[in-house]
Amino acid sequence: MIKTPLCEMLGIEYPIFQGGMAWVADASLAAAVSNAGGLGIIAAMNSNGEQLAAEIRKAKELTDKPFGVNIMLMSPFAEEVAQTVVEEGIQVVTTGAGNPGKYMEKWLQAGIKVIPVIPSTALARRMEREGACAVVAEGGESGGHVGELTTMALVPQVCDAVNIPVIAAGGIADGRGIAASLMLGAVGVQVGTRFLVAKECTICQEYKDKVLKAKDIDTVVTGRRLGHPVRGLRNAFTREYSKKEWDSTIPDDELESLGGGVLRLAAREGDVSNGSVLAGQIAGMVTKEQPAAEMIKEMFTEAEELLGGASKWVK
Repeated sequence: MIKTPLCEMLGIEYPIFQGGMAWVADASLAAAVSNAGGLGIIAAMNSNGEQLAAEIRKAKELTDKPFGVNIMLMSPFAEEVAQTVVEEGIQVVTTGAGNPGKYMEKWLQAGIKVIPVIPSTALARRMEREGACAVVAEGGESGGHVGELTTMALVPQVCDAVNIPVIAAGGIADGRGIAASLMLGAVGVQVGTRFLVAKECTICQEYKDKVLKAKDIDTVVTGRRLGHPVRGLRNAFTREYSKKEWDSTIPDDELESLGGGVLRLAAREGDVSNGSVLAGQIAGMVTKEQPAAEMIKEMFTEAEELLGGASKWVK
């Protein structure tokens, strides 16, 4: 079995995080991943403190294993949910879409292990200085908010830049991705897109079906003009948005309003034409619905076999 320092640090069996995907990563999915031996993560997204607390309590009813919360720092309720994770005794917090520096002291004093998602070595170094116990180096292959660097380029550079553990993310859906990540210097992986089709994932079946039907070139990045690019599957919404994004006659606030509520429309209402179907470039590798436990066991069995046989290349 593959064991890394991440397992001991967090009390998990497999060195794998489930991505904190907005409108996707709820108590059901997080608990299933944690029960399977990984680290399940609840997405705080734009929830207020009360809503997040309710979801945390649901997860506690479904699992007695460690799980975390992802806090999107762009949320208008970021301050509120930053306090909620302290009050609810959350052990691990991952962060995205910003710098969590203003909350670090509070979280560290509460004994929370803070693991920011970062797109560059500069932010990785800064997070290490501010007390992060690890970082998630996420390449632009991932679904949702993306940076510029690819996973293959980003992960080894981050590993060289910091002395804390690095978790690789972006474009990982099977044992090959896990094995490659470990060889790049990471001590674990974060997986998002494959978990979209987990049996315990509660998004609409239309969303899952679109991921299952996706091909290798079916994702597109939108939102670069506004400074917060996201990757999703091509559909009527992305075509219309892309057309308007580079139309100089359309003001930024109008463009911003086009993205309001579209992820919920797809994930929770099943409108995968007019909604935003966020998914990574490996969507074309995701071909079947499975329980989360089956996914994790399958990925790590394959990774172990690959790493065990790697010596054949050394003469």
